[in-house]
Amino acid sequence: MDSQISSSDAERGQRRAGRGGRSGRRGSGGASGGAPISQKPFRQPRMTYRPAEIISADAVEAIHTASLRILEEVGIDFLHEEAKAILKKAGADVDPGSDRVRFDRGLVEETIKTCPSEFTLHARNPAHNVRFGGNWITFAEMASAPNCSDMEGGRRPGNQVDFRNLVRLSQVFNTIHISGGYPVEPVDLHASIRHLECGRDFATLTDKVFHIYSLGKERNLDGMEIARIARGISQEQFDTEPSTLSIINTSSPLRLDTPMLQGIIEMSRRNQVIVVTPFTLAGAMAPVTIAGALSQQNAEALAGILFTQLVRPGSPVVYGGFTSNVDMKSGAPAFGTPEYMKAANIGGQLARRYNLPYRTSNTCAANTVDAQAAYESVFSLWGAITGGGNLIKHAAGWMEGGLTFSYEKFILDIDLLQMVTEYLEPLVVDEDTLALEAVRDVGPGGHFFGTPHTQARYRDAFYAPLISDWRNYESWVEAGSPTAFEKANRLWKQALEGYEQPAMDPAIREELDAFVDRRIAEGGAPTDF
Repeated sequence: MDSQISSSDAERGQRRAGRGGRSGRRGSGGASGGAPISQKPFRQPRMTYRPAEIISADAVEAIHTASLRILEEVGIDFLHEEAKAILKKAGADVDPGSDRVRFDRGLVEETIKTCPSEFTLHARNPAHNVRFGGNWITFAEMASAPNCSDMEGGRRPGNQVDFRNLVRLSQVFNTIHISGGYPVEPVDLHASIRHLECGRDFATLTDKVFHIYSLGKERNLDGMEIARIARGISQEQFDTEPSTLSIINTSSPLRLDTPMLQGIIEMSRRNQVIVVTPFTLAGAMAPVTIAGALSQQNAEALAGILFTQLVRPGSPVVYGGFTSNVDMKSGAPAFGTPEYMKAANIGGQLARRYNLPYRTSNTCAANTVDAQAAYESVFSLWGAITGGGNLIKHAAGWMEGGLTFSYEKFILDIDLLQMVTEYLEPLVVDEDTLALEAVRDVGPGGHFFGTPHTQARYRDAFYAPLISDWRNYESWVEAGSPTAFEKANRLWKQALEGYEQPAMDPAIREELDAFVDRRIAEGGAPTDF
């Protein structure tokens, strides 16, 4: 693979290594073979600007009120007997003989007061702990794709080899803070044991926080036990330190199904993180107007968030938004649209209205790594950032409306995430950065290349992109006219070659293997609900 990286690329990578700090990359499983990938040590960005407020406070209250009317007058179907019993005991109106549950607005507003506004999610490597809430931002790679693709191999069904490689890449890049789910679904593993094999891979191939799927009680229990063993902590400590998370998607419109409700019950009981995320596509599973779709999103989110607090008051929960529109000609989901950006912004306003951490996403509908993939992702990510997103799901690799994880798109998105992180760094204005002495030294008509001020700072003065090619046209042609797609292809291979598996205590690895092997021998989890 080194032969596919030009000598000039390698030289640039070696020069940039001095900027990011090689020890920072090695300590997080970063690339160390050949030319290191240009990146800074693991750090969480923070939203240093005021989040966008594109509608008024009165408009936010109008959406809130409409949501409460949906919960009071229409209700939500809860397809789980234990969940309905919990809700009835709390005072919700449960229709006898049906799944419909209605909520008094006072019950909603009072119950969600126990939600924590900020909390820490603990990784097996404490250096990779992440903060949720406030102005903290967490990036997670794409999750749950049934397919993956790369330049040479094309599009193919998910498999264990690609799953493991994509987990390794998420470990290498410091701008990915957590693994937000299976980057690609390894369909060559039987569904009954897939969660066990994937959980073991997450626990050993990365030392960052990883997600578990709420697809039945057994998968939640197994996933939490794998996370606990990987951290080497007691059951009691696990119950006081959130160590994993699960996404709960409502079955829009206005329904929470059995696997999702089982996930809330099991995860919230153990004080683990639940991210309640309605999937509301305007014109399909929600009203065609964005205001109407957001009212439905908000009602569904509040119902799930309320339920977490009935299971365990104070358990960590995140307000999730995933509202976009569909192509009204074909019915296909559309992403990276102006409507998506508006929904992401307003979703953040609603989450802040309830003082809750906010989850949103970086998405696109493109079928290949092209201009559409780039501009739709920039729109999506900008909506997520300016909306005040705390957890940005699908931040790197998303293609084809979520059906494919692209290796090359992952690298392009990594570059984009690193640029956003640099943009969010506060600008220092002081005597040194104002550089008056350098201006005096150069005077009219000179240049600043050789000044002591420039020489002392040029190595890390500006962000050094992974993909952008700043050579002039003649030099670019002489180098073979490389495209961004081709460079991304070289870089993911370079990063994968440099991957270093994070160390794990042998006793912990032995306990982990014993648990996973035992559960596999027992048959894993049922595949029918």
